[in-house]
Amino acid sequence: MNKAYLIWPLIGLLVFGAFYWNASKGFAERDRQVAIQKEKDRQDRITADLLRRKKAIEDAIKAQEERHAARLLKEKKEEDERIARDAMVERRDRAFNDVNRRLRPQLDRLKVDAEAVKEEIKQLELQKKQYVDEETFLRGFVRTAEANVKTYYDLIEKIKVADDARALADAAAAKAKKD
Repeated sequence: MNKAYLIWPLIGLLVFGAFYWNASKGFAERDRQVAIQKEKDRQDRITADLLRRKKAIEDAIKAQEERHAARLLKEKKEEDERIARDAMVERRDRAFNDVNRRLRPQLDRLKVDAEAVKEEIKQLELQKKQYVDEETFLRGFVRTAEANVKTYYDLIEKIKVADDARALADAAAAKAKKD
């Protein structure tokens, strides 16, 4: 019985050792394969990263060259526009000075003429006001005169009626004196 306690664990240990040895032999190989694969993946990532960096650098250089070319074009365009604008301002100023030099006497003469015309307009407006006032007065006077004419015609008619009545009365008195 004592031997059974020793043999069976020993047999279990040998069986376990065989399985362990078999598994550990494959385990080391698998560990090595995994390590090799990890190293290969790392190298692939590094290579891909280097390729991406290289492409990014090339793209950045190309973009920088394009920006530089665009900036040069823009600067040239702005310079041309500035030159053209300066030339236009210079031509405008020169033309303005020429026009002022030629037209200044005419402008002064026209200002004097305008003042004279303004004075004349004031006088004409004053005359117009006087004529309008006179017309208003004459219209009122004509209305009054027409009213007076009617009154005079009425008065003349009353006088005529009174004269006719007096003539009849005188004729009646003369007839009565005769009779």
